[in-house]
Amino acid sequence: MPQPALELADIFRQHGPAYRQTHRLPLDQHRLMQAIEACRTPVLGGVVEWCDRGQYTHTFYRSCRNRHCPKCQGIARAKWLEQRTAELLPVEYFHVVFTLPEEIARIAFYNKEAIYDLLFRNVSETLLTIARDPKHLGAEIGFFAVLHTWGQTLQQNPHS
Repeated sequence: MPQPALELADIFRQHGPAYRQTHRLPLDQHRLMQAIEACRTPVLGGVVEWCDRGQYTHTFYRSCRNRHCPKCQGIARAKWLEQRTAELLPVEYFHVVFTLPEEIARIAFYNKEAIYDLLFRNVSETLLTIARDPKHLGAEIGFFAVLHTWGQTLQQNPHS
């Protein structure tokens, strides 16, 4: 797969320090930006490989290993997706998204455990109730839910 011309880390390196000076970020987001900026750069150190015969050297810089870093999680994400795909039964599937209203999302920012627990409980009850209803499916279903706290624009957008 070809490397993209511009990566999130490039944007963070160029604009991150100024952005952090003018915007108040939660500590976890501040640390995440800095981790992505430093990922696979001399900042985190590295390993040099060399060949005496060809006088070839190559430096591999260490990764930040942050679970939100696009560079670090690309392979892990692909492996996870492959494992989940192997678990699928040969039946029809539906992708359903439940998004918190903006007012509740703001509360979730400060009360994550309570709000996300309510989100998953309500998602579960809703899916099971609708699926059991003979007007809809009339069946017991199985499902799994994944919490996403950021949208594609990297703004807080809790959804399952």
